[in-house]
Amino acid sequence: MEEIAQVYARSLFEVATEHDKLDVVRDQLAEFAEALDASHELQMFFFSPYFSTDEKQEGLRQTVTEADESFLNFLSLLLENHRMPVIFRVRREYDRLWREANHLLAVQITSAVQLDPSVAERVGDEIGRQTGRTVELTSTVDPEILGGIVVRVGNSIIDASIRTRLDNLRKQVVTT
Repeated sequence: MEEIAQVYARSLFEVATEHDKLDVVRDQLAEFAEALDASHELQMFFFSPYFSTDEKQEGLRQTVTEADESFLNFLSLLLENHRMPVIFRVRREYDRLWREANHLLAVQITSAVQLDPSVAERVGDEIGRQTGRTVELTSTVDPEILGGIVVRVGNSIIDASIRTRLDNLRKQVVTT
């Protein structure tokens, strides 16, 4: 299922790129996915085999108005191929492609206490300088780490928390 979502997302992304509508399609995809996620009735209608493709196409035309033509065609294609349930994964993959195209890098800083915004910003700026990408910085608080910080950069984690240091020390004491 994941590979199907990637194929559809890449196709939508390429069409949006050709028409210079990356942001418009991203926003409309997000809006449609959020509406589906929020409405059990819409999910039942668009995902259920009990409604014909023609009924779903008509429902799509009635509910999605003023959307970009390429996005409407995409939704119509999903319905035609009975692939509407992959819309949420398509959205995630499209967002990933969009961030990549815009050279954005997700960075999450976790600390035991609320960091001063200037400290978090300096960490984000340094990561951006080293990677040459624009950093999307989020900061969270988790008292479980006791102290220090944990920085997640894309798929990499830099763990400088006191909790991890104590766990490592405990393991060393046990093995000696």
